[in-house]
Amino acid sequence: MTREKLLGSQVRHLLSNLSDHGTQHLAEIETDLVQTNVLLAEAIQKLGASFMSIHEAVSAQQQAIDALLASGADVAPETAAQIRARQEEVGRHVNAAVTGLQFQDMTSQLIGRTMQRVTGLRDVLDSVGSGSTGISESSAEEIVAALTSINNALEEQSVKLESALYKAVCQTHMESGDIELF
Repeated sequence: MTREKLLGSQVRHLLSNLSDHGTQHLAEIETDLVQTNVLLAEAIQKLGASFMSIHEAVSAQQQAIDALLASGADVAPETAAQIRARQEEVGRHVNAAVTGLQFQDMTSQLIGRTMQRVTGLRDVLDSVGSGSTGISESSAEEIVAALTSINNALEEQSVKLESALYKAVCQTHMESGDIELF
């Protein structure tokens, strides 16, 4: 086998392996991201339901206390004020916790954007793999031309992917207003 054919064969093999292994790892990353998103959504749903149940239980308890106070039972005014203040405090804490759970929206946006990057990178690797098919029996000039073509395709797809994903992850209406992460 001539040196050029050996070089062409090795370059084709390298690019093909890069494409195949990269695509395999990206598929695993995609699966992990989907599972992470599912687990996050389930956890947030359960936490939200738990906080709402706590709030309902505290409200029911407060109604019983209000009924007791309204019945004319011998309760000091300071004690009644303390009980009402505690009810308001618990309500504020539960509302703050529920509001804090809105971070799921931001993390879902990040996971979605990461999934788009994985898909875009898979497309880039596919172009490397398909661009390497005609290299093995080529001359040095043809190998250089094929590599230049692959590099140009990589650059184009990378720019296209980056421009499609250049959007900030943001959350609106969390207690203090808009939050933009990046």
